[in-house]
Amino acid sequence: MTNFTELLNHRYGASPANTALLGNDFISSLLSHRSIRAYLSDALPPGTLETLVAAAQSASTSSNLQTWSVVAVEDAKRKEKLSQLASNQAHIRSCPLFLVWLADLARLAHISESRGLPHEGLDYLEMFLMAAIDAALAAQNAVVAAESLGLGTVYIGALRNKPEEVAEVLSLPKHVFAVFGLCVGYSDRTIETAIKPRLPQTAVLHRETYKLAEQEEDIAVYNQAMQAFYKSQNMNVPGDWTEHSAKRVAFAESLSGRDRLREALKNLGFELR
Repeated sequence: MTNFTELLNHRYGASPANTALLGNDFISSLLSHRSIRAYLSDALPPGTLETLVAAAQSASTSSNLQTWSVVAVEDAKRKEKLSQLASNQAHIRSCPLFLVWLADLARLAHISESRGLPHEGLDYLEMFLMAAIDAALAAQNAVVAAESLGLGTVYIGALRNKPEEVAEVLSLPKHVFAVFGLCVGYSDRTIETAIKPRLPQTAVLHRETYKLAEQEEDIAVYNQAMQAFYKSQNMNVPGDWTEHSAKRVAFAESLSGRDRLREALKNLGFELR
């Protein structure tokens, strides 16, 4: 395994890594994370799915309301449909297990109605945000568990491009929204995947108060790190991280259909008051 200092250098690219960080095998595993988009067709061992869900359910959840669910998709035809809805990403089709993480307020609505109680609070933005956060916390626990088992993963945010269509494919009831997908499987190691650098810690770590102007130098350093990364991976990517990021948020059209997310959520039963 790559040693701790090397992992830090990979994670921060050209930025000087703080080698005084505390390290152990678990932290090294976290630092080794990379998105996997090439999978073997090998089936996962029995119990893998249930293990990932147990790890997910061990994540924190606000007020123990557990406002998330997950749909496990293994059927090739259903993965094909979801791939088409998510910008035709091939890894959704090739991975043996595709998990769709849900913000789920339907369960709370159901149990409230079963007791003859109102559930007006579910109509507020706070509850949708809570459910989306719960789903993200659960999914990240599952990712860490999957990587500990030697599996690779990649998140699929493009499911939010067409929320109503995804809901139809998965038979989601009202008050349930697919926040993102997650490919899970064994990495095709013939295709090398490097650790992608992140911003210097000094750009994201603020002590006592937030400081925006002081990030300029860190961002300039990071631009260089990402250009070096693209070159090392033989990726013909014009411009730098700043340019790519700015283009990603330049116009409503830049959001790939997600500019109508509020409308889609209302169609799915979320009032968002």
